[in-house]
Amino acid sequence: MSTLADFHSLLDEAPREPQGNGRAGRIALIVFLVFTFLVLGGAGGYVWWASAAALPAPTVTSQTPIASAGPAASLALPADGEMLMSVEGGEDYLGPDAAGAFASSGGDDARPIASIAKLVTALVVLDAHPLDGPGDPGPTIAFTEADTDLYDQFYVQDAVIASMPDGLTMSLHDSLATMLVPSAANYAVANARWAFGSEGAYVQAARSWLSANGLNDTRIVDATGIDERNTSTPSDLVALGRIAAANPVVAAIVQTPWITVRGPGTVTNTNDLLGTLGITGMKTGNLGDGTFNLLFTSTLDVGIGAPLDITGVRLSGATHDSTDEDVARLLQSLRDGFHDITLGAAGDDIGTISTPWGSGASLVLAKNAALRTWSDTPIAVNLDTSTPQEYADGEVVGTVTWTAGPQTTASEVKIKGAIEEPTLWWRLTHPNELG
Repeated sequence: MSTLADFHSLLDEAPREPQGNGRAGRIALIVFLVFTFLVLGGAGGYVWWASAAALPAPTVTSQTPIASAGPAASLALPADGEMLMSVEGGEDYLGPDAAGAFASSGGDDARPIASIAKLVTALVVLDAHPLDGPGDPGPTIAFTEADTDLYDQFYVQDAVIASMPDGLTMSLHDSLATMLVPSAANYAVANARWAFGSEGAYVQAARSWLSANGLNDTRIVDATGIDERNTSTPSDLVALGRIAAANPVVAAIVQTPWITVRGPGTVTNTNDLLGTLGITGMKTGNLGDGTFNLLFTSTLDVGIGAPLDITGVRLSGATHDSTDEDVARLLQSLRDGFHDITLGAAGDDIGTISTPWGSGASLVLAKNAALRTWSDTPIAVNLDTSTPQEYADGEVVGTVTWTAGPQTTASEVKIKGAIEEPTLWWRLTHPNELG
């Protein structure tokens, strides 16, 4: 029920006429209010309805935060020779073709692979004589006098060799490791002979294995890679690197910085980049005169959760050191292509909220926001706002969402400054705006 108190309240809230306007205006106003009170009052009457009716939605004037993309990535590729790198695990950032030729230069022609051929030797030998994982020594090899003579044979060719004393016996695992880690040519031929009876028989087995694995642009003529007719293309070598990385025995050997075995003693890996930029392998190879190669794998952390699985090859580098530098520069440029983009800071003003009865406040971000993106990936921004319930300072009235590639982050939007509720007078005099 409306009461006399309600009536007096209306009188108090009613606009006051200036004194010079006379009694007539005030009398008319009182008559109007009395009429309104009497006609619309009563049980649940107009005053009660107006005081409880839903308020109109405020007007939100917002400026969706601008989110600029990061700088475009610049992958460092050499001007000479050939380079190819594939990337797995980052397709959502880098695109679905990243596992193919994500970065390449110099074409895909076949070139001498040098000691990368020893990786084929290891895989073909293990295909014929598999081991039960990295901890399995496998069968024992008793090297013959013809095997020990290989030391002198390759010594005069200035090839990499490792000691093989007369009467030496060694596990297959350690013999393969001596071939791969220091890249010992004499152990490569000895392993091929042991596994297939002769180096010629090994070559036939290797060619069959290459064909079975789809490596049709790779040619093998010996177990060592010393002959420059051992050739392959960058795309075939990347595929070979994936096959080798999937073999637990080979993968464990090639990421070993050094080993100590019977006969050769302690030998060091020829891959100087192991452990740098996530590099876990795979095989060096050089014939001198601008034919320096590196087939590499890397588990590269770029700050997106799981690291990227990278397989790549550098062919025909100028020197051993420059080849390493080329690979390191490419991996670093890939890592540098990922960056954190600052999207907004807590308290950033993104608009205003105003009401039909003249009260208003600012809209601000509730927290800092940033996204990790690749290169110049565009950043989409979406702002959603809702009608306040309390119109109070700090009340959440919306959300800003930013999306770039697979990454999404959000910040709540809140009121900064209190919004005053309308007076009863405003409610009574604006019935068309009430819900």
